[in-house]
Amino acid sequence: MPRRVGSAGSVLVSANNSSTLLSAKPLVVVLIGPGGVGKGTITRRLLDLNSRLWLSRSWTTRAPRESEVGDEYYFVSRAEFEAAIAANQFLEWAEFHGNLYGTPKPSLDEPRDLLLEIEVQGAQQVRAQDAEAVVILILPPSLAVLEERLRGRGDSQDHVSLRLVSSATELAIGHELADFVVTNDDIERVTGEILSILESLRVSRGNIS
Repeated sequence: MPRRVGSAGSVLVSANNSSTLLSAKPLVVVLIGPGGVGKGTITRRLLDLNSRLWLSRSWTTRAPRESEVGDEYYFVSRAEFEAAIAANQFLEWAEFHGNLYGTPKPSLDEPRDLLLEIEVQGAQQVRAQDAEAVVILILPPSLAVLEERLRGRGDSQDHVSLRLVSSATELAIGHELADFVVTNDDIERVTGEILSILESLRVSRGNIS
C-alpha cells in the first residue's frame, strides 16, 4: 500500500480511495485507536478549538466510568440499543467486550464537518458506506503509557488486561484503514496536527468557507 508523508509529519495512505479529494461536502472525520489512547480527550479539545466540527455522540450499553461526567455517551439499556438497531437508526454499531456501541445517523442539514470517535469495527462500516471518510489512527507513545492511561481512568484489572490484548488487533486493523496516523504524546501538539490535516483536506476538497 503506497504511503506518502502528509502535513505536520502525519502519514497519508493512498488506499482504495484516491488521495486526490475533490468533493465539497462536509468532511466525515473518524478518530480510531486502542482504548486508553486518549480519543475522548482529543475529541473534546478539537471541538473547543474548531467550531467547524461537531460530534455525533455515540450510544453505549456499558456503565459510565467514575471519571465520566455523563455527556461522553448516551448511556442506554441493551433493549433500547437493540430497538434502535431494528429501527435502522445507526450509521454504524459494534459489540466490543460485551458492550454495544453505535453512532446515530447524522442530520443531512448539518453543514459542519462530522467528527466520530469510534471503535475500529465501526470505522470499517463507515468506510464501507463513505469512501471519502477521513480515518485518523491515534497511537500511544508506547504500550506502557497506554496501560498507565487505562489504569488512570479507573478501569478494572480485568478490563485493562482485555484492552491490552485487543489493542494489537485494533492497531493492525487501524493501520489498514487509516488515511493518517498520529501519536498522542502531547494533547496540544496532536490536536494541532489533526487540525492542520483537516484544514489541508478542506482546501483540497474546495470546502474552505
